[in-house]
Formats: sequence, structure tokens, C-alpha cells
Amino acid sequence: MSVNAELRAFYERRQEQLPTEVSEVMQRATRELAASGQADRALAAGARAPSFTLPSATGRSVDLAALLADGPVVLTFYRGAWCPYCNIALRSLQQHYAAIAARGARLVAVSPQIPDESLSQAEKNGLDFEVLSDLGCETARRYGLAFDLPEDLAAVYARVGIDLDRSHAGHPRTLPIPATYVIDRAGTIRWAFVDADYTARAEPADVLAALDGLDGLDGSQESDGPGGPDGPDGRG
Repeated sequence: MSVNAELRAFYERRQEQLPTEVSEVMQRATRELAASGQADRALAAGARAPSFTLPSATGRSVDLAALLADGPVVLTFYRGAWCPYCNIALRSLQQHYAAIAARGARLVAVSPQIPDESLSQAEKNGLDFEVLSDLGCETARRYGLAFDLPEDLAAVYARVGIDLDRSHAGHPRTLPIPATYVIDRAGTIRWAFVDADYTARAEPADVLAALDGLDGLDGSQESDGPGGPDGPDGRG
């Protein structure tokens, strides 16, 4: 089963369990974010990947440049351990972790949650890859992904017991649009998946295909991309 088929099946089961008014708020917020066009303005293939240094679940600093020195990087942004869709997507990536590593690539996942939450999530889901904390979504913002939850949706999350103020260290309203990037050793984004609908995620098979497509590229090639080193330039 593809990850999006699994996500869709979970979504349909979830809709049967959620109160109608809660579901309506969530769906409206998703529609409004999609209508804003932000996903279309996020960094896309051809852009330079903004650098970052972020703490891992165990407190170790992880630097994008250091990762790229060893090979291409698969970088995925997700909302947090509280998001069941994120957990499904991360488990799917874990199932393909060996295939990603066999292609010489490093897989890292980034969310705005505190390291303790990331550590619990990594242990619960048996993740072998780095899970990094981007408090306040500063790195996500540089990729054009950060947005603020509407007040009614933030209230709904609090109502169902999701304490974002605690897990996101005082940044409860700011989340990343889920996205996955394949970055070559020169620091250029070669493939991107960005979708304002948090119930849709990159297929691992597509990630592997994108990594396979790097074989014919010159790893030393530099490209500033349409958006420059830090600015969004459109969706891949």
C-alpha cells in the first residue's frame, strides 16, 4: 500500500470519529491554506537549499553542510509527534530507510517540537534517521513553509488535548507545511514535494526515483536557483 493510500484510509476512519464541528474547522483551515498559494511559493526544484544547524533528538547539533559533505540529503518537514498523519509518513520513510541509505543519501526529519518530543517519537516509531527540532519554525520559514494556525483551529487542537504550547516551546500557532526535498551534494534542491493538505505526503518511491535521478548530475555543480539562497521561488 502506498503511504497516501494509508493516509487516506486513516483520514476516512478519523472523520467518522471526530465531532462534525471539529472536522469542519480542520477542513476549512486546510482549504484556506491551499487558497493562500503558500505551497506554490515554497522552495522548489532548482533553488538553493537554505543552510541550517539544528539540535537532534539527543541534543547533538546537525548541520546541513556537514550532511551534504557525505552525499545527497532527503529533508522532510513535518508537524510533530501529535500529528497521526506525520507518524504514518515517518514510519513509511523508515521502511525505506535502507534503500535511501543504499543510494548514499542521508535522511533527516524536521519539526517545530522540542527535542524531548522528537526523542519519544523516534523511539516509539523505531526511527533510525535524525529527527531535528526547529523551534519557532525558523528553518521552515527559510524554505517558505512556516505559517500560523487560524485561531479557531488552534482552539480545536487545544480542545482535543494537543498541547502545542508545551511541545513547541511557546510557539503554539506556527507550523510547517509538510514537505520533502531531495538535495544534491552541491546544495541544490533537485526534487520537491509540498502540499498544503497535511493528509498528503511524499511517496517514498518518488523519493527513491529522485535519488536515482541524481546519478547523471555533476555533484560539484553550483546553482543559485530562481529564488536565491533563502527566498521561496515556487512549488516543485
